[in-house]
Parts: sequence; C-alpha cells; structure tokens
Amino acid sequence: MAHVELKNLRKTYGETVAVDGVNLEIGKGEFMTLLGPSGCGKTTTLRIIAGLIEPTDGEIRVGGRLLSSPGAKLVPPEKRNMGMVFQSYAVWPHMSVFENVAFPLRNLRKSKDEIHRRVHAALELVKLDGMEGRYPSHLSGGQQQRVALARALAVEPDILLFDEPLSNLDAKLREEMRFELKEIQRRIGVTSIYVTHDQAEAMAISDRIAVMAQGRVKQIGTPREVYDSPQDPFTAEFIGLANFLQAKVTGEKTVCLSGRQELDIDGCKAMPTSGNVLISIRPHNIAINREENGTRNELHGFVEKGSYLGDKVDYQVRVGESILRVQTPPGDVYAEGTKVSVRLPPDKISVISANVR
Repeated sequence: MAHVELKNLRKTYGETVAVDGVNLEIGKGEFMTLLGPSGCGKTTTLRIIAGLIEPTDGEIRVGGRLLSSPGAKLVPPEKRNMGMVFQSYAVWPHMSVFENVAFPLRNLRKSKDEIHRRVHAALELVKLDGMEGRYPSHLSGGQQQRVALARALAVEPDILLFDEPLSNLDAKLREEMRFELKEIQRRIGVTSIYVTHDQAEAMAISDRIAVMAQGRVKQIGTPREVYDSPQDPFTAEFIGLANFLQAKVTGEKTVCLSGRQELDIDGCKAMPTSGNVLISIRPHNIAINREENGTRNELHGFVEKGSYLGDKVDYQVRVGESILRVQTPPGDVYAEGTKVSVRLPPDKISVISANVR
C-alpha cells in the first residue's frame, strides 16, 4: 500500500491542454476513481501516474518517493512498482493463462519457485485456479479480463491502476465484475486508481470519486457526497439527473425564486450571505401531490409529460416558466394536464453556484 500525491499536474500537447493543474491525494489502501466524459483528461492523468506519459509540469509522489518533478529525473514505468489493467485485456493469444500472468515476473527475473507461487496465488484470487493451461481463445471476455487482473496482481504492486477495464464486457458481466474488483481490492488492501466514464460503476466501487472535466478536477468526495451535495452544475448533471433553478438569497437559510416563491434551505454547507445563486435538487427527492397543502417549499403547476420506466415514473412538471423533473414510484399515476403541487424538501436542496446572473 502507498500514499499517492499529485501536485499541479499538467500535460499539454501544443496549445491543447489535456491535464490542467490536477491536485489529488489518495490514501493508503483507498479506492479512488477518476470519473468524467471522454476527453476530460482522466486517462491521461492515469498514464502520467503509470509513467507511460511524461507530464509537462507538476509533481508525483508515491509513498513519499518522488517519481516526477520539473528538473528531476523521471522514474521509468518498470521501476514504479505499479500494476495496470487496460480496457482491451492485453493478453497474449499465443501464451497460456499461466504464461500471461508469469510474463512480468520473468522480466523482473524472479526465481522459478517465486513465479509459481505468485501466479497461483493471483489466479486463485481472481477465481481462475485450475485454468493455468488454457489459452485466451478458450476464455470468455470476463475470464480474459481476470487474467489481466491476475497479471497486475502477481507483481505485488504498491498501486493498482485501472483504465476502464470493464467497458468491453456486457452489462450483466460488468455489474458482476465491479463487485468482484472491489472485493479483491479490499482483501489485498492495495491502493487503487480507477478510470471510468460510467457513473453507476464509480458509485458502486469507489471510496472516493474525483469528478473531472476539461482537464480539471471539479469535485472530490465520497459517492454520497458528490451525488447529494454537488458543488457545480457539471457534477450535478454528470452524476445522475438534477433540476436547476435560479434564485436570490434572502436570508441565512432562505432563497427567493423568480416567481417570488420563497424556499427554505437546510442542506447547504456553504450558503452565500447574499446575491444570486443556482440551486439544485434531484428528481426523486421532490414530493408530488394532487392537493395543495399550503406548506413551505410547495410549488404549484401541472404535469406536461410522464414516462413509465418500469421501476419509476418520470414526470415533467410545469411550474411557472420552469420545468421540473419529478420521479415517483410506479404506482403513482398522474395524467398529462393534471394540476399538482410539488414540494422541495429543504434538506435536499443544494446551492451549487453563486453570483449567477
């Protein structure tokens, strides 16, 4: 296990900025996920950590050891003691399962007995013991990915790096593998850095998530923190669905919407003292009712559209000039045109941006 520190990490290609001042600390034994859309810099950041790409600027330390810094000699990938699992499996078709897993150990010039010990231990960990003699052509996609994981584990790395390792698997197998990956990581306690664009995957396996966009880290937190308390519009929209409303601060815990409707807010940790703000609330946190109860945080409107999605119904409710997404259990049915009241619980509202025009 090792502690990882990234300080002001940058990577540019001419005028294109791929990684723009990333600062990140990953604790010993932590499972950290870099989450973001294609082109946000997450894979470039991972490859810089691995030593496969040289950074333009910034510092990398692992366990206090300096791996990269301006003016310092770059530590090559083979001397970083990291294991990496790629999206494309990267198993050699002409080698057996045993030979694939043993390959990096032979490069490290380990003894024959040590190679056998480590290979069998790694294959047992990924539930491939007994398949040592098989070739990749006789394995499923999930089994090939397990071979790649076993190969990374066999070197007994300080850090495990994952570059979208499950994206080539079908949906059901991907869901099974994400839990197995997390279980293996917990058992061996190795510090892990995982790259994905899949929000559900990140939520399921991570201790913390670093949400990235345009080469920068937008927010770092536990899955619950980044989902329940997004700090900017990008994070709120990228992780799940979110409603946005412009408002003006009128008190220590109150804001006023454009229609002069005042709302209480209890869930905001850093409420501005004045000015215009953008507030956010998740669709499933909004309560909908046919009756007007006259309670605080109650808005009135009508149902414009409704979509049955099996486990829920997704409504678009017109409130003044705004459309609110509201999600309810499948038993709650509101026909289009139905007049409704919607309540925004104070503890579920987040202020995610201040000084909005």
